[in-house]
Amino acid sequence: MSLLKITNLQVSYGGIDALAGISFDVEEGEIVTLIGANGAGKSTTLRTISGLVKAKAGRIVYDGRDITSMNPQKIVSEGIAMVPEGRHVFDNLTVKENLLIGAYLRKDRESINEDIEHIYTLFPRLHEREWQLAGTLSGGEQQMLAVGRAIMTQPRILMMDEPSLGLAPIVVKEIFSIIRTLNETGMTILLIEQNANAALRCSHRAYVMETGRITMSGPSADLLADKRVQDAYLGAK
Repeated sequence: MSLLKITNLQVSYGGIDALAGISFDVEEGEIVTLIGANGAGKSTTLRTISGLVKAKAGRIVYDGRDITSMNPQKIVSEGIAMVPEGRHVFDNLTVKENLLIGAYLRKDRESINEDIEHIYTLFPRLHEREWQLAGTLSGGEQQMLAVGRAIMTQPRILMMDEPSLGLAPIVVKEIFSIIRTLNETGMTILLIEQNANAALRCSHRAYVMETGRITMSGPSADLLADKRVQDAYLGAK
C-alpha cells in the first residue's frame, strides 16, 4: 500500500486551475521527485498536501487515511513535514532554538535532545553554530537548519520544496548527499526541484508536471535517459 496517494487533485486560484486533476503515489522508503518548469504546480502540490492550500476536488490519502481536509498542525503531528522554499528560518532565534521549534508538538521531551544530537551528526556546521542567530548563517547553513527543523517533527514523509535554490554547487551536492542519507535511514521523501538533473539522480521515481498536469512518470533513471526530458529540463542539445 502506498504511504501517500494523491487522486484527481484539483486546486484553483481565482478561477484558474493550478492543479487540473493530478494523481500520483509515494511508496514507503522511496525518494519521489516532481520536476517541471516554474508555474507547473509543484509547490501548490506540496502546499495542498500540507493543508496550507485547500483542494477543490480529489483526495489525499496518507497511511490509509483521508487527510484532504485535515488542518496543517494535525498533518504535521501525523508525520508529514515540509521544508519550504526559501528556508524560512527564524532569523532572530539561535540554531538550537530553531530546532526546538520543530519539536513543539512533541510530548517525548527526553528524546528531543537525542534528536538534536542526531541532527548535529548530519550537519556538523549546525553544531558549531548552535548559539548563533539563524539570520547570520549562510544560505547553505540555513537550508541545513530548515531540514533539521523539519526532522525534529519526526516525520515519516519529508517534503522538500526547491532545497537547492540559490545555493552554490558544492552546497547543492552536500544537500543531496544528506537527502540520500536521510532516505537510507528509512525516511520517505517527496522532493520538488528545478535542478532536474540532481533530482533525477537522487530519486527512485519521478513525475513530470506541466501547467497543473502530470505528463510523464516512471523510474528516475528512465526519465533521465528520455530525450524529451533531456531536451526540456536537462539542457541537452
